Amino acid sequence: MRLSCVAPVLLAVLMLSVCLHAQATMPQMKTVEPANGKAGDLLTVTGENLDKANVAKLYLTDGTHDIEVAMEEQVATSIKFKIPAKAKPGRLALMVLTRGKEPKLIEQPVKVTIDE
Repeated sequence: MRLSCVAPVLLAVLMLSVCLHAQATMPQMKTVEPANGKAGDLLTVTGENLDKANVAKLYLTDGTHDIEVAMEEQVATSIKFKIPAKAKPGRLALMVLTRGKEPKLIEQPVKVTIDE
């Protein structure tokens, strides 16, 4: 095989490796316990890549309005947070702001019901 044929293959393998590594470190939430609560309650969300190196901020969102929540404890597999007083009753999604060169807001598939 000629070198001119090998170079594009090596470049493709390298790019795939970079893409897979980037996807592997994206925060992913799987569950929240308890699934509902009221202002001041402490909840724990579990998942992967939730540590301070990957997650800068955590929000509750209804898709239009975002409310930043205080993270009480943060490790790779979980985040403990309190429901803020300004959270209105209803079913809200969790959303993270990632760290890195290009921070992104990523709405997670985990929902919390805020009680009155």
